[in-house]
Amino acid sequence: MKPKDTEHQNTTPQAEPVAETANDAASQAAPDPIAVLEAEKADLKDKMLRLMADMENLRRRTEREVADARAYAVTNFARDMLNVADNVRRAIESVPEDARQTAEGAFKGLIEGIDLTERDLLNTLERHGVKKLDPQGQKFDPNVHQAMFEVPNPDVPSGTVVQVVQSGYVIGDRVLRPALVGVAKGGPKAANNGNGAGPQEADNSSTAS
Repeated sequence: MKPKDTEHQNTTPQAEPVAETANDAASQAAPDPIAVLEAEKADLKDKMLRLMADMENLRRRTEREVADARAYAVTNFARDMLNVADNVRRAIESVPEDARQTAEGAFKGLIEGIDLTERDLLNTLERHGVKKLDPQGQKFDPNVHQAMFEVPNPDVPSGTVVQVVQSGYVIGDRVLRPALVGVAKGGPKAANNGNGAGPQEADNSSTAS
């Protein structure tokens, strides 16, 4: 045997394990196609769920904004109309009660016309969500009332509204204009049911005014 043949016999068997090792490493490095697809599926599902949640939040937010726009679109106009309502009320109150009772002819028709105008105006405002507050005899509530002064009166619970200087109005659940009121002082303490302020809060509001 020639020396060259011996060299070929020694080197050839050593090349085969190197090739097998390379193939094994390549097979281990290649990702599993099924695992890749599952990962992509999970990622797409997560993105879809997030998108659906975002769309639902957007739908609800849009519904709230549309509802608010409908409810409060007339806020500025309604606030301007309150001056008209005040003037109509002043016209009614300018006629003494005895004169109203004895009114006849055209004067009686004028008084009735003004009364009808006020009722129609208030009904029109209420159809658009604007309601007049009538706090006479109610417990003072700083959320919708503004105390202008205190009235010493031991016959009613302290903190009770005993005089309305100017009517208040609300639109929806918002205060369009607080009612200007006089609050009783000196009577028994009013029960605090959580809907309004106690006498001390009324005192503070009156002082601030």
